[in-house]
Amino acid sequence: MTLLRGALVTLRPAAPADVERLVAIRSTPEVHHRWGGDDLPAELAADLTDDDLHLYVIEVGGPPTSGAATASPAPRGEVVGAVQWSAEQDPQYRHAGIDIYVDPAHHGRGLGTDAVRTLARHLIRDHGYHRLVIDPAADNAVAIACYAKVGFRPVGVMRQYERGPDGTWHDGLLMDLLAAEFVDRP
Repeated sequence: MTLLRGALVTLRPAAPADVERLVAIRSTPEVHHRWGGDDLPAELAADLTDDDLHLYVIEVGGPPTSGAATASPAPRGEVVGAVQWSAEQDPQYRHAGIDIYVDPAHHGRGLGTDAVRTLARHLIRDHGYHRLVIDPAADNAVAIACYAKVGFRPVGVMRQYERGPDGTWHDGLLMDLLAAEFVDRP
């Protein structure tokens, strides 16, 4: 996998040394509420060896600048989350799907939006995907707004789409982005 640089973040392939930090982020109540997981170290270790999943850590800091400060007070290089993608390779349905989580201590700074935009740019330009999908919980207004900034549009509500950590079923919102609709700027 390639190192990807955005305006605010750098995405780099996740490594075994990242598991502890990612477990800490996934264990925060806000992230765990959306992502769940009973044995996070084992789940993340398995993600690292899954040939169908491309897992990147989100680090603070985009391209090096001449002394300009970043939009986030987090130290440059700090891991603040993860973003991943997988693909449907059947030629008739070929597309890529994205998932992301960011440490709640870093929400509201544009890091998640920049990470999604950076990965979308890579998938469209470098891999030639004409369509990307993302499926936030239907009640996750903050995530939906983040994805809309990149150009994702709601397609429809998927009723009782996923089981939450509380054991109940929750609706998901299918959003997609066509390459021609991609917003490649903040």
